[in-house]
Amino acid sequence: MSYFDPANERTAREVIDRYPRPRSAVIPLLHLAQEQEGWVTPAAMTQIAEMTGTTAAEVLGTGSFYEMFKFHPVGRYLVGVCTNVSCQLLGGEELLHHAEGSLGVKAGGTSDDGLFTVEDVECVAACSEAPCFTVNHRYFHRADIDTLDEVVADLRAGRSPLPRGAAGDGGDLPAHGTLARVRQHIPDDRRAGIVPPEQVDGAPAWLLADEVE
Repeated sequence: MSYFDPANERTAREVIDRYPRPRSAVIPLLHLAQEQEGWVTPAAMTQIAEMTGTTAAEVLGTGSFYEMFKFHPVGRYLVGVCTNVSCQLLGGEELLHHAEGSLGVKAGGTSDDGLFTVEDVECVAACSEAPCFTVNHRYFHRADIDTLDEVVADLRAGRSPLPRGAAGDGGDLPAHGTLARVRQHIPDDRRAGIVPPEQVDGAPAWLLADEVE
């Protein structure tokens, strides 16, 4: 039985067509699966394996290398509090403990209402803006306890905590799994003429197309 809904299955096949070998599409298909369900289910891994000529074990082995993929259900909002060096020195640990206490869940767990999963995360590459936490991979910089409480209150009330137009999201905070608002689409006449490496003879098509006579 198919995991992907019809629209996402069409997207998955379009993504696969961008690569010389289907297995190269495993990571983007993992993102697509997580966007559909909020986490990567066993059924998703099985279908990704079938579509890319791999095994479900290979799909799991690839995806489990990366922190952003979840292989178990998580809350609608994934709260990641950075406790690496810069954030730790400026209050990251205290911020994490407050999140655990206010949401009633230890790091790694999900609140009883299913809204929030809290994680203690490694560096999120915002050291100059420490301390930092993320919600569904959207950043909140130079945060303190009040910042976190305000974000949680907004989400509970159905309001977006993001400024209007933030990160290209129009201010809306999507559910976990949605990385981008705009789906990339490459028209057939703009593709690079992808073929397996052993079939390449001469310069790549995209390079030849850009040559100026």
